[in-house]
Amino acid sequence: MSKHHLGEFEEIVMLTVAILADEAYGVAIIDEMETRLNRKVSIGALQTVLRRLEKKGYLSSQFGEATNMRGGKRKRYFSLTAYGKNVLTEVKEQRLSLWEAIPNFSLNK
Repeated sequence: MSKHHLGEFEEIVMLTVAILADEAYGVAIIDEMETRLNRKVSIGALQTVLRRLEKKGYLSSQFGEATNMRGGKRKRYFSLTAYGKNVLTEVKEQRLSLWEAIPNFSLNK
């Protein structure tokens, strides 16, 4: 087993950041998650997880340019770090290993 533990929401956030690549900022992350998963996501919950993942070293962030449309506020863009990519890869391998270990399992039953 891995020394890294990701909660379900943390994993989903990291995967969504990876999907969005250079466009991964708060509202875009929420929109992508809600569209793909058909579930509501609060900005507060997302911000808490983004800060936690950044503190763990799985994500990094940087500010974009200020825009008039946002009243001069800058967006904070997130990206996976090399460490974060390794953790996601490890989690994926663990999950696949568990799925493959189920004897005679079929989703068609």
